[in-house]
Amino acid sequence: MTRAHAIAQAEQCFDSGAFRALLARRLAMPTESQNPERAAVLADYLESEIRPAFEALGFACRTLTHPKALAPFLYAERIEDPALPTVLGYGHGDVIRGLEREWKEGLSPWALTESEGRWYGRGIADNKGQHTINMEALRLVLETRGKLGFNAKYLIEMGEETGSMGLRELCEEHRDLLSADLLIASDGPRLSAQRPTVFLGARGSLNFDLTIDARAGGHHSGNWGGLISNPGIQLAHAISTLVSPTGQIRVPEWVPAELPPAVRRALADCQVDGGADGPEIEPGWGEPGLSPAERVFGWCSFEVLAYKTGNPDTPVNAIPPKAWARCQLRFVVGVDPDELIPALRRHLDRQGFPMVKIALTRESMFRATRIDPEDAWVRWAVASLERTSGAKAAVLPNLGGSLPNDIFTDVLGLRTIWVPHSYPGCSQHAPNEHLPPDLLRQALSLMTGLYWDLGAGGTPALAR
Repeated sequence: MTRAHAIAQAEQCFDSGAFRALLARRLAMPTESQNPERAAVLADYLESEIRPAFEALGFACRTLTHPKALAPFLYAERIEDPALPTVLGYGHGDVIRGLEREWKEGLSPWALTESEGRWYGRGIADNKGQHTINMEALRLVLETRGKLGFNAKYLIEMGEETGSMGLRELCEEHRDLLSADLLIASDGPRLSAQRPTVFLGARGSLNFDLTIDARAGGHHSGNWGGLISNPGIQLAHAISTLVSPTGQIRVPEWVPAELPPAVRRALADCQVDGGADGPEIEPGWGEPGLSPAERVFGWCSFEVLAYKTGNPDTPVNAIPPKAWARCQLRFVVGVDPDELIPALRRHLDRQGFPMVKIALTRESMFRATRIDPEDAWVRWAVASLERTSGAKAAVLPNLGGSLPNDIFTDVLGLRTIWVPHSYPGCSQHAPNEHLPPDLLRQALSLMTGLYWDLGAGGTPALAR
Protein backbone atom coordinates (compact mmCIF):
# COMPACT_ATOMS: atom_id res chain seq x y z
CA MET A 1 0.00 0.00 0.00
CA THR A 2 1.23 3.50 -0.85
CA ARG A 3 0.75 7.11 0.15
CA ALA A 4 -1.42 7.63 -2.91
CA HIS A 5 -3.63 4.73 -1.85
CA ALA A 6 -4.07 6.20 1.64
CA ILE A 7 -5.10 9.56 0.18
CA ALA A 8 -7.49 7.83 -2.22
CA GLN A 9 -9.03 6.12 0.80
CA ALA A 10 -9.46 9.53 2.44
CA GLU A 11 -11.28 10.83 -0.61
CA GLN A 12 -13.48 7.75 -0.71
CA CYS A 13 -14.29 8.11 3.00
CA PHE A 14 -15.48 11.64 2.36
CA ASP A 15 -17.30 10.97 -0.92
CA SER A 16 -19.15 7.94 0.47
CA GLY A 17 -20.81 10.03 3.16
CA ALA A 18 -19.10 8.16 6.00
CA PHE A 19 -17.22 11.23 7.19
CA ARG A 20 -20.35 13.36 7.05
CA ALA A 21 -22.33 10.84 9.11
CA LEU A 22 -19.61 10.72 11.77
CA LEU A 23 -19.36 14.50 11.96
CA ALA A 24 -23.15 14.90 12.05
CA ARG A 25 -23.38 12.60 15.06
CA ARG A 26 -20.79 14.65 16.94
CA LEU A 27 -22.30 18.01 16.02
CA ALA A 28 -25.65 16.80 17.33
CA MET A 29 -24.27 16.73 20.87
CA PRO A 30 -24.79 20.21 22.42
CA THR A 31 -21.44 20.45 24.19
CA GLU A 32 -21.81 24.08 25.31
CA SER A 33 -19.17 24.52 28.01
CA GLN A 34 -20.52 27.99 28.86
CA ASN A 35 -23.85 26.39 29.84
CA PRO A 36 -23.68 24.67 33.25
CA GLU A 37 -26.64 22.48 32.28
CA ARG A 38 -24.48 20.75 29.65
CA ALA A 39 -21.92 19.27 32.08
CA ALA A 40 -23.16 15.72 31.49
CA VAL A 41 -23.04 16.19 27.72
CA LEU A 42 -19.39 17.32 27.92
CA ALA A 43 -18.40 14.11 29.69
CA ASP A 44 -20.57 11.99 27.40
CA TYR A 45 -18.88 13.38 24.29
CA LEU A 46 -15.55 12.04 25.50
CA GLU A 47 -16.92 8.70 26.68
CA SER A 48 -19.36 7.87 23.88
CA GLU A 49 -17.62 9.44 20.90
CA ILE A 50 -13.92 10.05 21.38
CA ARG A 51 -12.79 7.19 23.62
CA PRO A 52 -14.36 4.43 21.46
CA ALA A 53 -12.90 5.98 18.31
CA PHE A 54 -9.37 5.99 19.73
CA GLU A 55 -9.70 2.54 21.31
CA ALA A 56 -10.77 1.11 17.94
CA LEU A 57 -7.36 2.28 16.64
CA GLY A 58 -5.44 0.55 19.40
CA PHE A 59 -4.98 3.63 21.56
CA ALA A 60 -4.93 3.29 25.34
CA CYS A 61 -7.21 5.92 26.87
CA ARG A 62 -7.34 7.64 30.25
CA THR A 63 -9.73 10.19 31.67
CA LEU A 64 -7.81 13.01 33.34
CA THR A 65 -9.22 15.62 35.68
CA HIS A 66 -8.01 18.68 37.53
CA PRO A 67 -9.75 20.65 40.31
CA LYS A 68 -9.57 23.88 38.30
CA ALA A 69 -11.23 22.33 35.24
CA LEU A 70 -15.01 22.22 35.00
CA ALA A 71 -14.93 19.20 32.67
CA PRO A 72 -12.72 16.14 32.17
CA PHE A 73 -9.96 15.60 29.61
CA LEU A 74 -9.35 12.48 27.54
CA TYR A 75 -5.79 11.30 26.95
CA ALA A 76 -5.09 8.66 24.30
CA GLU A 77 -1.78 7.14 23.24
CA ARG A 78 -0.46 4.53 20.83
CA ILE A 79 3.24 3.78 21.35
CA GLU A 80 4.62 1.61 18.55
CA ASP A 81 8.36 2.00 19.23
CA PRO A 82 10.06 4.44 21.65
CA ALA A 83 12.73 5.06 19.00
CA LEU A 84 10.16 6.50 16.57
CA PRO A 85 9.04 10.14 16.48
CA THR A 86 6.27 10.96 18.94
CA VAL A 87 3.60 13.50 18.01
CA LEU A 88 1.09 15.03 20.41
CA GLY A 89 -2.31 16.00 19.05
CA TYR A 90 -4.80 18.34 20.70
CA GLY A 91 -8.39 19.37 20.19
CA HIS A 92 -11.44 20.49 22.12
CA GLY A 93 -14.91 19.05 21.99
CA ASP A 94 -16.72 21.89 23.71
CA VAL A 95 -18.39 24.60 21.66
CA ILE A 96 -19.64 28.13 22.19
CA ARG A 97 -23.34 28.57 22.97
CA GLY A 98 -25.62 27.42 20.16
CA LEU A 99 -27.68 30.65 19.89
CA GLU A 100 -30.43 28.59 18.27
CA ARG A 101 -32.90 31.43 17.69
CA GLU A 102 -30.37 33.49 15.74
CA TRP A 103 -29.59 30.94 13.00
CA LYS A 104 -31.05 31.32 9.53
CA GLU A 105 -34.38 29.66 8.83
CA GLY A 106 -33.96 25.96 8.21
CA LEU A 107 -30.67 25.73 10.11
CA SER A 108 -29.92 24.43 13.59
CA PRO A 109 -26.66 24.47 15.53
CA TRP A 110 -27.23 20.82 16.45
CA ALA A 111 -27.88 19.38 12.98
CA LEU A 112 -25.39 19.17 10.13
CA THR A 113 -27.29 20.85 7.31
CA GLU A 114 -26.15 21.51 3.75
CA SER A 115 -27.30 24.80 2.25
CA GLU A 116 -25.97 26.79 -0.70
CA GLY A 117 -22.84 24.67 -0.94
CA ARG A 118 -21.94 24.88 2.76
CA TRP A 119 -22.19 22.53 5.72
CA TYR A 120 -23.65 24.23 8.80
CA GLY A 121 -23.51 23.25 12.46
CA ARG A 122 -22.07 24.44 15.76
CA GLY A 123 -18.54 23.12 16.14
CA ILE A 124 -17.97 22.20 12.51
CA ALA A 125 -15.15 24.77 12.42
CA ASP A 126 -14.38 25.11 16.12
CA ASN A 127 -13.33 22.42 16.86
CA LYS A 128 -15.24 19.17 16.27
CA GLY A 129 -14.77 19.24 12.52
CA GLN A 130 -11.05 19.84 12.89
CA HIS A 131 -10.20 17.11 15.39
CA THR A 132 -12.55 14.69 13.63
CA ILE A 133 -10.51 15.20 10.44
CA ASN A 134 -7.27 14.48 12.28
CA MET A 135 -8.61 11.41 14.04
CA GLU A 136 -9.99 10.00 10.79
CA ALA A 137 -6.66 10.66 9.07
CA LEU A 138 -4.92 8.61 11.76
CA ARG A 139 -7.40 5.80 11.14
CA LEU A 140 -6.86 5.89 7.39
CA VAL A 141 -3.08 5.70 7.71
CA LEU A 142 -3.32 2.86 10.21
CA GLU A 143 -5.71 0.86 8.07
CA THR A 144 -3.68 1.42 4.90
CA ARG A 145 -0.19 0.81 6.28
CA GLY A 146 -1.09 -1.56 9.09
CA LYS A 147 0.71 0.71 11.52
CA LEU A 148 1.21 4.42 12.01
CA GLY A 149 5.00 4.27 11.83
CA PHE A 150 5.24 6.81 14.67
CA ASN A 151 4.01 7.19 18.23
CA ALA A 152 0.81 9.14 18.70
CA LYS A 153 -0.53 10.88 21.78
CA TYR A 154 -3.72 12.93 21.87
CA LEU A 155 -5.36 15.24 24.40
CA ILE A 156 -8.98 16.35 24.04
CA GLU A 157 -10.34 18.95 26.46
CA MET A 158 -13.89 20.12 27.05
CA GLY A 159 -13.29 23.62 28.42
CA GLU A 160 -11.43 25.59 25.77
CA GLU A 161 -14.36 27.93 25.22
CA THR A 162 -14.32 28.84 28.91
CA GLY A 163 -10.60 29.63 28.98
CA SER A 164 -9.02 26.15 29.19
CA MET A 165 -9.12 26.30 32.97
CA GLY A 166 -6.90 23.62 34.46
CA LEU A 167 -5.13 22.79 31.20
CA ARG A 168 -1.85 24.39 32.24
CA GLU A 169 -1.85 22.69 35.62
CA LEU A 170 -2.80 19.36 34.04
CA CYS A 171 0.12 19.59 31.63
CA GLU A 172 2.48 20.53 34.44
CA GLU A 173 1.30 17.54 36.46
CA HIS A 174 1.49 15.11 33.52
CA ARG A 175 4.54 16.53 31.77
CA ASP A 176 6.15 13.10 31.33
CA LEU A 177 2.94 11.50 30.08
CA LEU A 178 2.51 14.23 27.44
CA SER A 179 6.16 14.35 26.35
CA ALA A 180 6.62 14.32 22.58
CA ASP A 181 8.86 15.57 19.78
CA LEU A 182 6.30 18.06 18.49
CA LEU A 183 2.67 19.05 18.55
CA ILE A 184 0.60 18.72 15.40
CA ALA A 185 -2.91 20.06 15.93
CA SER A 186 -5.69 21.89 14.14
CA ASP A 187 -7.72 24.94 15.11
CA GLY A 188 -8.43 28.38 13.75
CA PRO A 189 -8.70 29.45 10.11
CA ARG A 190 -6.48 29.05 7.08
CA LEU A 191 -5.17 32.20 5.47
CA SER A 192 -7.92 31.68 2.88
CA ALA A 193 -10.36 28.89 2.09
CA GLN A 194 -8.38 27.75 -0.94
CA ARG A 195 -4.87 27.74 0.50
CA PRO A 196 -3.40 25.07 2.80
CA THR A 197 -1.87 26.80 5.80
CA VAL A 198 0.33 26.16 8.79
CA PHE A 199 0.71 28.48 11.73
CA LEU A 200 3.37 28.13 14.38
CA GLY A 201 1.96 29.83 17.44
CA ALA A 202 -0.59 32.42 18.46
CA ARG A 203 -0.80 36.05 19.41
CA GLY A 204 -1.21 36.68 23.10
CA SER A 205 -4.45 38.15 24.38
CA LEU A 206 -5.18 40.32 27.41
CA ASN A 207 -8.67 41.59 28.26
CA PHE A 208 -9.13 44.33 30.82
CA ASP A 209 -11.65 46.94 31.97
CA LEU A 210 -11.06 50.67 32.24
CA THR A 211 -13.43 52.49 34.61
CA ILE A 212 -13.95 56.00 35.94
CA ASP A 213 -16.30 56.06 38.92
CA ALA A 214 -16.65 59.77 39.67
CA ARG A 215 -19.56 60.04 42.09
CA ALA A 216 -22.58 58.29 43.55
CA GLY A 217 -25.20 59.35 41.00
CA GLY A 218 -26.01 61.43 37.96
CA HIS A 219 -26.66 65.18 38.08
CA HIS A 220 -28.73 67.43 35.83
CA SER A 221 -26.71 68.47 32.80
CA GLY A 222 -28.24 71.95 32.72
CA ASN A 223 -27.54 72.77 36.35
CA TRP A 224 -24.16 71.09 36.60
CA GLY A 225 -22.76 70.97 33.05
CA GLY A 226 -19.43 72.78 32.96
CA LEU A 227 -19.01 72.46 36.72
CA ILE A 228 -18.39 68.76 37.28
CA SER A 229 -16.40 66.25 35.27
CA ASN A 230 -18.02 63.87 32.81
CA PRO A 231 -16.54 60.35 33.12
CA GLY A 232 -17.65 59.48 29.59
CA ILE A 233 -15.60 62.33 28.16
CA GLN A 234 -12.63 61.64 30.41
CA LEU A 235 -12.50 57.93 29.57
CA ALA A 236 -12.74 58.69 25.85
CA HIS A 237 -9.72 60.98 26.15
CA ALA A 238 -7.84 58.42 28.22
CA ILE A 239 -8.39 55.76 25.58
CA SER A 240 -7.31 58.19 22.86
CA THR A 241 -3.87 58.32 24.46
CA LEU A 242 -3.48 54.55 24.06
CA VAL A 243 -4.14 54.40 20.33
CA SER A 244 -4.10 56.88 17.47
CA PRO A 245 -7.19 57.84 15.43
CA THR A 246 -6.03 55.24 12.88
CA GLY A 247 -5.39 52.40 15.33
CA GLN A 248 -1.63 52.75 15.94
CA ILE A 249 -0.67 51.74 19.47
CA ARG A 250 0.93 54.56 21.49
CA VAL A 251 2.14 52.64 24.54
CA PRO A 252 5.76 51.70 23.73
CA GLU A 253 5.78 48.59 25.93
CA TRP A 254 2.79 47.21 24.01
CA VAL A 255 4.66 46.64 20.73
CA PRO A 256 7.83 44.69 19.84
CA ALA A 257 11.09 46.40 18.98
CA GLU A 258 10.98 45.03 15.44
CA LEU A 259 9.40 42.61 13.03
CA PRO A 260 11.94 39.75 12.87
CA PRO A 261 13.38 39.09 9.37
CA ALA A 262 12.21 35.44 9.32
CA VAL A 263 8.68 36.56 10.16
CA ARG A 264 8.78 39.24 7.48
CA ARG A 265 10.00 36.71 4.91
CA ALA A 266 7.22 34.27 5.75
CA LEU A 267 4.50 36.93 5.59
CA ALA A 268 5.73 38.40 2.30
CA ASP A 269 3.94 35.51 0.60
CA CYS A 270 0.65 35.94 2.50
CA GLN A 271 -2.40 37.92 1.50
CA VAL A 272 -5.21 38.37 4.03
CA ASP A 273 -8.48 37.20 2.47
CA GLY A 274 -11.71 37.04 4.43
CA GLY A 275 -13.67 35.71 1.48
CA ALA A 276 -16.94 37.03 0.09
CA ASP A 277 -18.46 37.41 3.57
CA GLY A 278 -15.44 39.12 5.14
CA PRO A 279 -15.09 42.87 5.69
CA GLU A 280 -13.03 45.02 3.35
CA ILE A 281 -9.52 45.67 4.61
CA GLU A 282 -8.91 49.36 5.39
CA PRO A 283 -5.34 50.18 4.26
CA GLY A 284 -5.01 53.23 6.51
CA TRP A 285 -5.82 51.40 9.74
CA GLY A 286 -3.24 49.97 12.16
CA GLU A 287 0.54 50.20 12.33
CA PRO A 288 1.84 52.25 9.36
CA GLY A 289 4.52 50.78 7.13
CA LEU A 290 3.32 47.19 7.51
CA SER A 291 1.41 45.02 5.06
CA PRO A 292 -2.04 43.72 6.10
CA ALA A 293 -0.51 40.30 6.85
CA GLU A 294 2.23 41.87 8.95
CA ARG A 295 -0.30 43.93 10.89
CA VAL A 296 -2.47 40.95 11.87
CA PHE A 297 0.14 38.18 12.18
CA GLY A 298 3.32 40.06 13.06
CA TRP A 299 2.24 43.03 15.15
CA CYS A 300 -0.01 44.02 18.04
CA SER A 301 -3.49 45.50 18.03
CA PHE A 302 -5.63 47.27 20.64
CA GLU A 303 -9.43 47.15 20.54
CA VAL A 304 -12.30 48.63 22.52
CA LEU A 305 -14.81 45.77 22.66
CA ALA A 306 -17.56 47.63 24.54
CA TYR A 307 -18.13 51.11 26.00
CA LYS A 308 -20.82 52.32 28.33
CA THR A 309 -21.66 55.57 30.07
CA GLY A 310 -25.05 56.79 31.25
CA ASN A 311 -28.05 54.78 30.08
CA PRO A 312 -27.65 54.04 26.35
CA ASP A 313 -31.17 52.61 26.01
CA THR A 314 -32.97 55.55 27.60
CA PRO A 315 -30.67 58.61 27.71
CA VAL A 316 -31.61 61.35 30.18
CA ASN A 317 -30.37 64.91 30.68
CA ALA A 318 -27.88 63.96 33.36
CA ILE A 319 -24.10 63.89 33.60
CA PRO A 320 -23.33 60.19 34.14
CA PRO A 321 -21.46 59.22 37.30
CA LYS A 322 -19.49 56.41 35.70
CA ALA A 323 -17.93 55.26 32.45
CA TRP A 324 -16.68 51.77 31.59
CA ALA A 325 -14.88 50.19 28.66
CA ARG A 326 -13.92 46.56 27.98
CA CYS A 327 -10.59 46.58 26.15
CA GLN A 328 -8.35 43.97 24.55
CA LEU A 329 -4.72 43.84 23.51
CA ARG A 330 -3.50 41.20 21.06
CA PHE A 331 0.28 40.97 21.25
CA VAL A 332 3.13 39.04 19.68
CA VAL A 333 6.41 37.52 20.78
CA GLY A 334 8.79 40.31 21.76
CA VAL A 335 6.33 41.95 24.17
CA ASP A 336 6.70 41.23 27.89
CA PRO A 337 3.24 40.03 29.05
CA ASP A 338 4.02 40.71 32.69
CA GLU A 339 4.73 44.36 31.89
CA LEU A 340 1.50 45.12 30.00
CA ILE A 341 -0.67 46.30 32.90
CA PRO A 342 2.13 48.12 34.80
CA ALA A 343 3.00 49.94 31.57
CA LEU A 344 -0.65 50.89 31.12
CA ARG A 345 -0.83 52.28 34.67
CA ARG A 346 2.32 54.37 34.18
CA HIS A 347 1.07 55.66 30.82
CA LEU A 348 -2.33 56.74 32.13
CA ASP A 349 -0.75 58.47 35.12
CA ARG A 350 1.70 60.34 32.88
CA GLN A 351 -1.15 61.45 30.64
CA GLY A 352 -3.11 62.88 33.57
CA PHE A 353 -5.66 60.11 34.08
CA PRO A 354 -4.94 58.68 37.55
CA MET A 355 -8.71 58.41 38.10
CA VAL A 356 -8.96 55.60 35.53
CA LYS A 357 -9.14 52.24 37.28
CA ILE A 358 -7.74 49.11 35.60
CA ALA A 359 -9.18 45.66 36.28
CA LEU A 360 -8.41 42.34 34.65
CA THR A 361 -11.39 40.33 33.41
CA ARG A 362 -12.07 36.72 34.33
CA GLU A 363 -10.63 35.49 31.03
CA SER A 364 -7.15 34.03 31.33
CA MET A 365 -4.32 35.83 29.59
CA PHE A 366 -2.91 33.91 26.63
CA ARG A 367 0.81 34.44 26.16
CA ALA A 368 2.26 34.99 22.70
CA THR A 369 4.12 32.12 21.03
CA ARG A 370 5.72 31.21 17.75
CA ILE A 371 8.48 28.90 16.62
CA ASP A 372 10.99 29.75 13.92
CA PRO A 373 9.23 29.80 10.51
CA GLU A 374 12.41 28.33 9.03
CA ASP A 375 12.62 25.40 11.49
CA ALA A 376 13.30 22.02 9.85
CA TRP A 377 10.01 20.56 11.11
CA VAL A 378 8.12 23.48 9.56
CA ARG A 379 9.80 22.90 6.19
CA TRP A 380 8.96 19.19 6.47
CA ALA A 381 5.27 19.84 7.21
CA VAL A 382 4.95 22.39 4.43
CA ALA A 383 6.53 19.99 1.93
CA SER A 384 4.00 17.31 2.87
CA LEU A 385 1.01 19.63 2.45
CA GLU A 386 2.28 20.89 -0.87
CA ARG A 387 2.91 17.35 -2.13
CA THR A 388 -0.70 16.39 -1.39
CA SER A 389 -2.42 19.57 -2.56
CA GLY A 390 -0.18 20.61 -5.44
CA ALA A 391 -0.50 24.17 -4.12
CA LYS A 392 1.91 26.42 -2.27
CA ALA A 393 1.15 26.40 1.45
CA ALA A 394 1.00 29.59 3.50
CA VAL A 395 3.27 29.77 6.55
CA LEU A 396 1.97 32.06 9.29
CA PRO A 397 4.41 32.66 12.17
CA ASN A 398 1.40 32.77 14.46
CA LEU A 399 -2.37 32.88 14.39
CA GLY A 400 -3.93 36.32 14.54
CA GLY A 401 -6.16 35.08 17.34
CA SER A 402 -5.19 33.37 20.58
CA LEU A 403 -4.87 29.78 21.76
CA PRO A 404 -3.34 28.16 24.87
CA ASN A 405 -0.31 27.35 22.73
CA ASP A 406 2.12 28.64 25.36
CA ILE A 407 1.19 25.62 27.48
CA PHE A 408 2.59 23.35 24.78
CA THR A 409 5.68 25.46 24.06
CA ASP A 410 6.59 26.61 27.57
CA VAL A 411 5.28 23.86 29.84
CA LEU A 412 5.85 20.85 27.57
CA GLY A 413 8.75 22.34 25.59
CA LEU A 414 7.32 21.39 22.19
CA ARG A 415 7.61 22.71 18.70
CA THR A 416 4.04 23.50 17.64
CA ILE A 417 2.74 23.11 14.10
CA TRP A 418 -0.94 23.88 13.56
CA VAL A 419 -2.69 22.86 10.34
CA PRO A 420 -6.05 24.70 10.36
CA HIS A 421 -9.12 23.27 8.64
CA SER A 422 -11.32 26.37 8.65
CA TYR A 423 -11.36 29.74 6.89
CA PRO A 424 -11.81 33.37 8.00
CA GLY A 425 -15.49 33.62 7.00
CA CYS A 426 -16.70 30.48 8.82
CA SER A 427 -18.78 32.38 11.46
CA GLN A 428 -17.28 30.48 14.38
CA HIS A 429 -18.71 31.71 17.72
CA ALA A 430 -21.58 33.29 15.77
CA PRO A 431 -24.85 32.00 14.35
CA ASN A 432 -24.59 30.02 11.10
CA GLU A 433 -21.15 28.48 11.72
CA HIS A 434 -20.19 26.62 8.57
CA LEU A 435 -17.48 25.24 6.30
CA PRO A 436 -17.33 24.46 2.58
CA PRO A 437 -17.31 20.67 2.08
CA ASP A 438 -14.49 21.01 -0.48
CA LEU A 439 -12.27 22.44 2.26
CA LEU A 440 -13.13 19.53 4.59
CA ARG A 441 -12.45 17.00 1.84
CA GLN A 442 -9.05 18.49 1.06
CA ALA A 443 -8.18 18.76 4.75
CA LEU A 444 -8.83 15.04 5.26
CA SER A 445 -6.45 14.26 2.40
CA LEU A 446 -3.83 16.71 3.68
CA MET A 447 -3.77 15.20 7.17
CA THR A 448 -3.71 11.66 5.80
CA GLY A 449 -0.67 12.59 3.73
CA LEU A 450 0.97 14.37 6.66
CA TYR A 451 0.55 11.43 9.04
CA TRP A 452 1.68 9.05 6.30
CA ASP A 453 4.87 11.05 5.83
CA LEU A 454 5.43 11.19 9.57
CA GLY A 455 5.57 7.39 9.66
CA ALA A 456 7.56 6.96 6.45
CA GLY A 457 10.91 8.11 7.82
CA GLY A 458 12.90 11.07 6.60
CA THR A 459 11.65 13.39 9.32
CA PRO A 460 13.97 15.94 10.95
CA ALA A 461 16.21 14.81 13.80
CA LEU A 462 14.36 14.03 16.98
CA ALA A 463 14.34 16.81 19.55
CA ARG A 464 15.07 14.62 22.59
